[in-house]
Amino acid sequence: MKNFTSFADAGDYKALLQQALEIKANPYGYQHIGRNKTVGLIFFNPSLRTRLSSVKAAYNLGAQVWVLNAGTDSWTLETADGAVMDGSTQEHIKEAIAVMSQYCDVLGVRTFPTLTDKEADYSEVFFNKILSYATVPVISLESATLHPLQSFTDLLTVAETKRTEHVKVVLTWAPHVRALPQCVPNSFCDWFTDIDWVDLVITHPEGYELDPKFTRGARIEYDQQKALAGADFVQAKNWSSYYDYGQVLSTDPDWMLTPAHMALTNDAKFLHCLPVRRNVEVSDAVLDSPNSLIIQEAGNRTFAMQTVLHELLK
Repeated sequence: MKNFTSFADAGDYKALLQQALEIKANPYGYQHIGRNKTVGLIFFNPSLRTRLSSVKAAYNLGAQVWVLNAGTDSWTLETADGAVMDGSTQEHIKEAIAVMSQYCDVLGVRTFPTLTDKEADYSEVFFNKILSYATVPVISLESATLHPLQSFTDLLTVAETKRTEHVKVVLTWAPHVRALPQCVPNSFCDWFTDIDWVDLVITHPEGYELDPKFTRGARIEYDQQKALAGADFVQAKNWSSYYDYGQVLSTDPDWMLTPAHMALTNDAKFLHCLPVRRNVEVSDAVLDSPNSLIIQEAGNRTFAMQTVLHELLK
């Protein structure tokens, strides 16, 4: 592993998953890997779980860690190539990333899409600039199109709680009060379509189809109740339109996940990446039910990150 930006970087996912399970069972048993190493984390947008779990993961490995909120803890960064910097920006990202690479052994970076410039977002223009300027391995803490650490976490959570060898996993769209990116659902599909013991079904209103390069091989179902039938795991998430880019086409409250929806499943476990808008995306009764894995899932963010750091630092 040279960088960690998508499922493709995971290599042998079965070996990576086994490593994560071993690290979770013995989280302080690999501190020789991080000794005298420094992990740098830079955030271009807010974070709770990603930030805190990444710091905890570094500490578990015996590494030092620094966190920088770009533009708040640092100079305002210019990102455009060939910019004449006579405005509000004080430092170019080219120097900033190269300098930060001098201060750490691994760099984790969290960016966010514009939701207006589809070509730039889906070409990962901003994140790829960071990759080109960095001289150390880079971990995606979320990019314009993907959130691989969350998806690795979801895989770990499903693997450790599944009751049968082969499982049906449903990704269902949920309503929201604002336009959200496709990063989490894209990444969820990127990972789960290639897991041989998972039957992935994606359900959403018409018009919310994701980029086909991420949903390859998955079944798309516009009837939510039909999709949920017999599910072993249900992941709920909102996203804005991919084709009518960044637009909210529907806020149909009937898509909010409720106990009536979950009753259609095979006593399914419930997943959500958090944060969640209670009683908009998912009802309290589902979030607080015994089948809800959201807190365990959030806890597993530490072990997913710790496994990736282990692979990059070892």
